[in-house]
Parts: sequence; structure tokens; C-alpha cells
Amino acid sequence: MTEPNDGGAPGGLDAARHALRELVMTATVRIHRTGVGYALDEPGTFLGSGFFIAPNWVLTCAHVIHGEGGGEVEVVYETRPGHGPSAVPGRVAATLPERVDGVVRGSWPAPDLALVRLRRPVGHDCVYVSERPAALLSDGRVYYAGWTVTGGRLQILDGFLTVQGTIGGWSEGAQMRLGHNDLPPGVSGGPVVDPVRGEVVGVLKSRADHGSGGTSTGIERLRTLRAPQDAVRSEHDDVYQAVFHAHDRYHRDRQQPSESRRPTWADVQGELGARPGRTLTPHERSELLGRLADLPPPASTRGLLDLLDSLPNFRLPYLTPAPRGWRDGLGVLYENVRHGGCLRLVLDYAMAVMAADRPPTPSAFAAEQALWDWVKQAATSLDSGYRNALARRRAEWLGVRRRTSVVLLPGAPPPRLPDAPDQVFDPRSGPVLDNSARTTPPDSARAPGKEPSVLLEVERRGWEPDRCDWAVCVTRPDGEVTRLDEVERTPLDDLAARTAAPLAEAFRRCDEPGRPVALHVALPHLLLGLPVDEWRLGPDDPPLGAQRPVVVRCSDRDQLLAGSVDFGQWVAQEDDDLERRDRWRRLHAQDARAEVLDCDDGVRRPVPAVADLRRLAHPTVPVLCRFGDLRYEDDADALGRIVHAGFGVALWRRPRHWSDSVCGEFHRGVTLSVDDGHGAASLPDLVHGLRMKVRAGLPEAYWADGIALLYDDPHQPLPGTGDLLEAP
Repeated sequence: MTEPNDGGAPGGLDAARHALRELVMTATVRIHRTGVGYALDEPGTFLGSGFFIAPNWVLTCAHVIHGEGGGEVEVVYETRPGHGPSAVPGRVAATLPERVDGVVRGSWPAPDLALVRLRRPVGHDCVYVSERPAALLSDGRVYYAGWTVTGGRLQILDGFLTVQGTIGGWSEGAQMRLGHNDLPPGVSGGPVVDPVRGEVVGVLKSRADHGSGGTSTGIERLRTLRAPQDAVRSEHDDVYQAVFHAHDRYHRDRQQPSESRRPTWADVQGELGARPGRTLTPHERSELLGRLADLPPPASTRGLLDLLDSLPNFRLPYLTPAPRGWRDGLGVLYENVRHGGCLRLVLDYAMAVMAADRPPTPSAFAAEQALWDWVKQAATSLDSGYRNALARRRAEWLGVRRRTSVVLLPGAPPPRLPDAPDQVFDPRSGPVLDNSARTTPPDSARAPGKEPSVLLEVERRGWEPDRCDWAVCVTRPDGEVTRLDEVERTPLDDLAARTAAPLAEAFRRCDEPGRPVALHVALPHLLLGLPVDEWRLGPDDPPLGAQRPVVVRCSDRDQLLAGSVDFGQWVAQEDDDLERRDRWRRLHAQDARAEVLDCDDGVRRPVPAVADLRRLAHPTVPVLCRFGDLRYEDDADALGRIVHAGFGVALWRRPRHWSDSVCGEFHRGVTLSVDDGHGAASLPDLVHGLRMKVRAGLPEAYWADGIALLYDDPHQPLPGTGDLLEAP
């Protein structure tokens, strides 16, 4: 990425610039019309450029996608430069301006931005977007990348441009004027990068009609996207917050240990010598922004401005557009470095964010605690008086919560009782969720045992492990079981097709309008990973898991207990059954808590032994992030150990969804869903809802792609367990 006349940059800096170039080009994509098919390099469908701004989100120019039917486009990307293209469908989620009529080609009004949401999750790199306005560039040059047609072929190109001024001043249509390089057709929508700080600051908008250069729009213009009329309680209430929270968590998680040897954006920014606000390293900034992004966003722009205005020794500058997210507020602070007090200002800001008003959920308090841990670590270089003042502020804030809450004894789980007060304080993590919002399950939640269900039983033939016997049954609320079909010696690979017709008949008997019956799948422990929720009854039908709740049950628990599989300590079946029922009862009487067992911040670890699993707290829902990895000798029996330890509820995701990718979003998503949910009884409907969102192409649910749920009620024994073909 070095320019010809750069004055002989040192080798280390030169290597950092080349690494930045690769990061930018890897995240730069092509926008095509739909129907591109396998001809991914065909120029005839090419519309323009764009780039991954966050996982499963692309930013481009509105004029690039204008006129495409229904807002549907095809995004063509490469996982690495020269590794060959892949295509994924996308849909336009938002544009600026929202509507334009009668525009002459080449005169599209500013800001001219569009956000495209991918219709399915894919693995890709994302750019790092600056948290401060493009007008605060560190140099008079920018670096750009984009796609164009050269000699009848689609090719990516990049280069440098000089900043020659602005168009539009302080208006919403303000743009940077760029010059001293030719911009060919097709590069519109590509990223504009500050090469000194290693941050994307804008989007290429247009090229000059006469001469070289063109214009670009600062990414901060996305702050002007239409905001919700009501207070923002979740990032998913606001597309701006959804995109940038995902962006900041992505770059925080990229710093976790992984098998990839490629440098991250923070690595390269550090090599470039970037120092955000002259006080944070790029790695410290990534961690801080990631922890801020774990919190719910500001309720409103006005609330964020009031928070900034309340900071000591800080005068809030006039900014257009105004800051909208926590990251924007941090960017405002960077310019206040005249007296060397920026670190204190950043810490004061973090403390104010920590104490902001928000719904009292377990995940919110965990995020606040994580932010406090960051503050304590960052403050170690400051004087003891200031550190003590921070501790007093934290204690005062917790004291306010205590005075309005019921204090629990250490080690006691927060109660979930109908007559509990609105707030419950847990001294381990701060106040716990408003009970009034959690004791009542959602309208769609099912009362176990109160409704009919469809049961698919599968029994593997020990002497023919590639074949199985199976049966489809309908279970009535009164316990009556009707067996619709049973077949022997079906190849495992044919199981989905062979069971389609009897399952369809069972569903017809039980479904009600707007309320599809749940499917229970009884499997031996070594087949618990069978992706039944991804089966389809017909080629045009949705997957079963998006159509109805699909849960997995273990059909050979007795064999595990009898010692036919070596899981270590043998436990009498009767005692185990009592423990299993007790764990189930306590889990459904308390607030469930997710615990990832096989992954620690991206580092693979073995699933604990049965004896250790038994010691987990009763509200625990075991989670496997790396199911099927088989890195350790006994990984194949991981789910079997969880079942053997008495757990009737567990969650996992399948292998293809974690290969070569970070898993922070899965950890966060499963924790939010379980800890902030309506209890374990709601998990079958919750997982069904997540699968529906994944199928609908909603990026906030993509962390759940491939998720599976064990929900094995000991009070609803399987009919004919251990003897599939014997009538119950």
C-alpha cells in the first residue's frame, strides 16, 4: 500500500501498510443483480462496489442498488484475495435518503448510502470503521478500494486520493472532494480509508465528470438514519445500533485466541503507530468498544448528549450529525487532549455509561461488571486518589440498587416467584431481572404435557450401524399414543426422505392454525447431533425447525447408566432418576443460566467429566460451542456425558457453523437467550423463533444458525423405550 514517494518508510511501517491493504481488499465486495448464478465474474450483472461493515452487513451507495426489484441484490465476495469468489443474496435494509424520485443518472443526492443485509450467514472479514467523523482525518490523503471492469474482466483496484475540501459544509449532504487519481466506473460504494490510523472513514460516492478524483460520504452520516419513535431498549430496535454493536463486538472478538495467523485490524493499527485519543492503544480501544457494545444502546440521542454534557472538565462540542451510539460518544472525547486528561475523561465516560438507565437484565449487569473490570485495569496507571474515587462511585451505584432491591444470601439463586418484588438483587452480579417481566412466559410458550406432540423414534441397529429402525407416533395430552408408521433397516442417509410422509400426516392431525405441534425426536446418544430440524417434508417446504418447535431426547439413557458405555463412575439407575427429576424441577423453578462447557473465549477445552458436571448448579443449561470438533479423545461422548450427569436441557451448534470463525456472538447470543429469557420451559419456542429469524434473513439471529436443543422431560417417558417395535 506504499505510495511511490513516501520518503522511504521503515520496513515495519511498510509491512503494516501492506497488511492494511489486504484487510481492506478482503472486505471489499461486488454488488450484482440477482440471478448471477454460477457466472460470478460476468460483468453484465455488475452494479458497483461495497464492503462488509459488520458481520452479514454490507455498506454501499444507494445509487448502486437503486432500481433493483424488491431491493434484492447479490453480494459477491472473496474470503482472501485471489481465493475465488462466492455469492450470497442480500436485501436492502435502509437507504439515505430514504426515497428519491426523478433523479438523473449521475446526480444522486447525498448522503447516497445503503445498508444491505445478507439473507443467510457467511464467514467473511469486516472493515474497522472510525468512531469519529471523516472531517477529523489525520492526513490530507485517503486510500480507497473498489471493483471495476477492465478489458472485459472484473478486477479490484485500489489507490490514493488527496482531500481537496468539502461540498455542503455542515449540511446533511456534506461530502469530501477527492483528487489526484482517476476513479473508473464501478468503484462507487467502496471504502475510503484513513491510511495513518488504519480506519475506514467514508464511502466513495461519485467520480468527477471532468478531470480526476470524485467525492466521498463520511460514514458518520449513517447516524441520520431514521430513529425509532420510542426509546431504544435493544440494539435490534434500531438498525444503526444493530450494525455498529455487531461491528464492535466483531473486532473485540477477533482479538481472542484463534488458529488464524492473519493480523487483525487492531494489530495493524498498532503497527501503524495509531493511538486513539493519544491515550488508548488500538487493542484497548477494541476491547472497550466491544464491552460497550455488550450493553443496550443509549435510549436516545438526547440522553447520550446529556450524558456527555455531564462529564467533568469537558465541553461538549457542536457536532453534525450528533453522536448516536456509545462508540460515537467515545469518539467525541478523543479531541479533548489539550491537558493530557483524555484517559480520565474516557474512564469517566465509561462510568457514566455503566450507570445509565436500562432494563435490569442479568446480561446487562454482567456487561456492566465487565465494563467495570476494564475501567479498573485501565486506571492502574493513574493516582490512587482517582482510583479510589472510581471505586466509591461504583459502590454508591450498587448501593442505590441494593436499597431498592431484596438482597439474596450468597450462593442462593434469584427466585422466580409470582409474588416476588419487581427487582431482586444478587450480590454475585448485581441486581437481577425485573421479575414481573420474567415470571410470565410469552403467549406462544407451551405448557409441557398439556398439548399433543409428535414423536419420531430412531433406534440404531448395533449390527448394522449405517441403518436404523424408526417409528412416528402421536402423543395426546392424556398419554394416549398412536403409532402411525414403523420401519426397519432404513439407511441413515435415507431417513429424512423415508419419514417425510408419516411426519406430514402426524402434523396434519395435530396442528392448529398459528400453532404447529412440537416434534420430539428420540435418538441414541451417539446420534443426538442428527440435524432433524434441517429436514424438509418437500423440496419447497421450510426446514422442520423453522416450521415448528423441534427438540431432541435421548432414547438410550438406560444404557449409559448400565455402564454399556465407559463414562467413569457408575451410578444406580434409581438414584440417577431421582437426581434427574430433581435437577429438572429446580431448573424449571429458577432462572436458567447458560454455561459454555467446551470453549473459553475461543480456546477449545474438553467437556468436563460426569462427576464434575453433576456439581454444576441446578439452574445451569449446558452449552456446547464446538460440538463435533473431536479434538479430545472423549469428545464424541460429550452429549452422552451431559445426559448421564442428569441434565434434561442442553444447547449446541453444529460443526459447519464454527469452522474458522470466532464464536463470541454465539456465546453472547445463547447467554442472552437463556439468562434473559422466560425460563427453561420457554426454550423450545425460543429456539423455534430463532430458527424462523435465521430463515427470514435477520442478522441478529445468525449466531443461532445450526442450533439444537435437548429438551428431555423425565415426567414424559418415551413410549417403548428400549424396544422400539413393541407396541406401547
